[in-house]
Amino acid sequence: MGQFAILVYVAVGGAFGACSRYLISELCVFLFGKGFPYGTLTVNVLGSFMMGLLIAALQGEFIPAEPWRQIFGLGFLGALTTFSTFSMDNVLLMQQGEFFKFGINICLNVVLSISAAWIGFQLMART
Repeated sequence: MGQFAILVYVAVGGAFGACSRYLISELCVFLFGKGFPYGTLTVNVLGSFMMGLLIAALQGEFIPAEPWRQIFGLGFLGALTTFSTFSMDNVLLMQQGEFFKFGINICLNVVLSISAAWIGFQLMART
């Protein structure tokens, strides 16, 4: 598979993922209001579940890796949420017995992501 085809697959999946995230988030605001980030929670949990299904389907050879990894894994789920990849990485680390890496990965992702969001917020708030 050529690089251009891979980019097209990722782009198509990403377009659907981004639109899905928007629609799910809007539905959650409509149903539950804006008092809690239900949309983000919903897409993260749903995306993680779908990533687990995808990885299992790929490992079990129920579906071909090409083009489904690019369309669904990288494109759709990448645009829907990045938390799905974070979750699956940690599941795989646990399965491999890499508990130290598992703990470090969780700590770094959470601390660095929240810190970066806070820094960006503070920088923008001061302008």
